[in-house]
Amino acid sequence: MAETHGTTPAPSPRTCLVTGATGYIGGRLVPELLAAGHRVRVMTRTPERLRDHPWAGEVEIARADAGDAEAVAAACEGVDVVYYLIHALSTGEEFEQTDRRTARVMAHAAREAGVGRLVYLGGLEPDGEELSPHLRSRAEVAEILLHSGVPTAVLRAAVVLGSGSASFEMLRYLTERLPVMVTPRWVHSRIQPIAIRDVLRYLVGCATLPREVHRCFDIGGPDVMTYLEMMQRFAAVAGLSRRRILPVPVLSPGLSSHWVGVVTPVPASIARPLVESLRNTVVCSEHDIARYVPDPPEGLLPFDESVRLAIQRVKDATVATRWSSASVPGAPSDPLPTDPDWAGGTLHLDERTRETDATPEQLWRVVEGIGGDTGWYSFPLAWEVRGWLDRAVGGVGLRRGRRSPSDLYVGEALDFWRVETLDERRLLRLRAEMRLPGLAWLEFHVEQEHGRTRLRQKATFKPTGLFGNLYWWVLQPFHGPIFGGMVRNICRAAEQGTAAAVGERRAHAA
Repeated sequence: MAETHGTTPAPSPRTCLVTGATGYIGGRLVPELLAAGHRVRVMTRTPERLRDHPWAGEVEIARADAGDAEAVAAACEGVDVVYYLIHALSTGEEFEQTDRRTARVMAHAAREAGVGRLVYLGGLEPDGEELSPHLRSRAEVAEILLHSGVPTAVLRAAVVLGSGSASFEMLRYLTERLPVMVTPRWVHSRIQPIAIRDVLRYLVGCATLPREVHRCFDIGGPDVMTYLEMMQRFAAVAGLSRRRILPVPVLSPGLSSHWVGVVTPVPASIARPLVESLRNTVVCSEHDIARYVPDPPEGLLPFDESVRLAIQRVKDATVATRWSSASVPGAPSDPLPTDPDWAGGTLHLDERTRETDATPEQLWRVVEGIGGDTGWYSFPLAWEVRGWLDRAVGGVGLRRGRRSPSDLYVGEALDFWRVETLDERRLLRLRAEMRLPGLAWLEFHVEQEHGRTRLRQKATFKPTGLFGNLYWWVLQPFHGPIFGGMVRNICRAAEQGTAAAVGERRAHAA
């Protein structure tokens, strides 16, 4: 055994349960905990969505819905630290009830299982101000966990800056797309943003906090500024001209969120809680966390450097997780009806097959590189119009794009679709997350028979009521140029060897 020469021994590894592992923070926390030597178990409703993550083979996976007390209790067995990273980012009163119920389930399960620590990432709470609904709900969740009987650390943060975060994407697109903008009063609210790198460092550090530590900690970066100043400094770091910003006294959170939804990839349903929270002053009142998780020698990451690193990761297509990693509120989660004699009602299909001289590998590269900057290989105007219509009614539209120009993970967003099934070099199935009077899927099968490569493409639509059926029949005349053009042009791109090179060139030029 090596001598320590009087130094403090390193804390022993912990067994950590990470909830929300398919989300933006959770997906980045898991590899950090593994790198720190901890054992990791992740809790998710859909383990299949974790299959393609680089760390999937290094963790234990527990299937559980956060509201299922029995399943959550099983996930907590034998765990030292639980990271509670669940928050219903949606609108309406039901999200507060959901947050309250799932927090109580976890508090009870952790206490009964003898968990040594709960760690929760919440929001900063300004004194003397009326909290937005989402900050209020986060504060309530923090109180439930603090009263669980389990030692709890609550980290309270404001805007988290990192490639792929909803806050960063909102800031980025507002600044890049609008050299002149009319803005609401919340651009003058004081904010203390924090880099995702520092958030993760604090979260990992909480795994080894002394048992007697049971409290909230404010966490923030070294800069305090208004949102207006954040936009101007983002522009400077990105090499853009100074933005002309004209605040107006009256612009409600609802109108602001729709405006953000039109300009940025963040849909109005998610933009609204972000905008509502920006009405509050979110500045740290203490920095006590440094007593337990010391600041790095170079200090916390400043705003400008956080933005520079995030922009570079976007340009290099090395974004590890995105805000869209989590499903969009209200998006369908029903499995694909695969029975040809499905008894649940009408099922509309559009199936097309085309043979190609390309190899299966060449064809798969094109299929896996579809969407985002590359596009959908047919009738671009129709796709753009459908994206704008979707955003006009509060949907996600096409602006979510792709995380990477060349590869996909099960569970990740792809424009207004989500990757539901990915069987390497054989099958890509996408589930629609645009607003529809029904449920929809789009599949690409790469097959080889008698030395010939074949692309089989299938669109499936399960309508809801009369309007759903009318929707399918009204759009049927467009299926030929859209779906027929898609299968034809994908095969042509594979034969010409253009594959995902189009997307890669555009990504590097961005």
